[in-house]
Amino acid sequence: MPLFDLPRAELEAYLPVLDEPDDFDEFWRGTLAEARSHDLALRLEPVDTGLTLVETHDVTFAGYGGHPIKGWLTRPAGAAGPLPAVVELIGYGGGRGFAHERLGWAAAGYAHLLMDTRGQGSVWGSGGDTPDPVGSGPAGPGFLTRGILDPAESYYRRVMTDAARAVDAIRAVPGVDPARVSVVGASQGGGLALAVAGLVDDLAAVMADVPFLCHYRRAVEITDADPYAEITRYLSVHRGAEEQAFRTLSYIDSAHHARRASAPTLFSVALMDPVCPPSTVYAAYNRYGELAGVEDKEIVVYPFNQHEGGQGFQFSRQVAWLAPRTAPGGSPS
Repeated sequence: MPLFDLPRAELEAYLPVLDEPDDFDEFWRGTLAEARSHDLALRLEPVDTGLTLVETHDVTFAGYGGHPIKGWLTRPAGAAGPLPAVVELIGYGGGRGFAHERLGWAAAGYAHLLMDTRGQGSVWGSGGDTPDPVGSGPAGPGFLTRGILDPAESYYRRVMTDAARAVDAIRAVPGVDPARVSVVGASQGGGLALAVAGLVDDLAAVMADVPFLCHYRRAVEITDADPYAEITRYLSVHRGAEEQAFRTLSYIDSAHHARRASAPTLFSVALMDPVCPPSTVYAAYNRYGELAGVEDKEIVVYPFNQHEGGQGFQFSRQVAWLAPRTAPGGSPS
């Protein structure tokens, strides 16, 4: 894939007009208030993985609608708390898999909560365990068009709420410092991390790699790759539904959430990425934290990569970047 989006200098200055609905904040305040009216119902069940250097729990907590959401909690065995924590959100189509598959953050000294994504987990990886009990109107294959004609019914309203509640859950875990909780994710997980950044106060940091769910109109105009192509296919059949569909998408646009963030952030972007085009990533990054005046923000650019998000290279950067921001009484250096 050659370079296909704006030149890098234009990407760095890219500030598109965002189509935020007037009641965006009211919509999400009401959504979270309803979710938090349900008991968190946090359950931690020890799991014997055979690994002696980490301890693992099978986690269940109440997400959107009080629905049970699964996850894995992994932390260093015998570590004296309170520990800083990382909530990780999963890429499109994946599930939480096996508890032993993601050990990096626990090995780095964090309590690590990997949230399963409702209704997903059957496209790649080792499977998921969280159903989505809510139906939707007619939709195309995939998840983007589920409930696309009504913000209240949108699939991603539920998932973004689940992700915000995952932070509530990790903050309620004994031995975790609730003031030192960060969120991380790549692709769909990166978009969800940005949503959490705008929905949840007092996060220590946000790390979003090649984030999905940002600047939908731009995305469908310049890429024919899935998942954004799900929107294109839907509108090619439901002709005349464009205005209604994009209105719904404006409520689940992580670029809008990113504007409301207050935590330090580390992004990554790949300039040859056809799945989450660079301009959609920069639309979120350039406006990240603008309402709170966030200055501690950085984006790592991979000029010759597609949708890998930096992979191991980026994880090394994240570990080094996050450490001073989550040290007790620490600050970036």
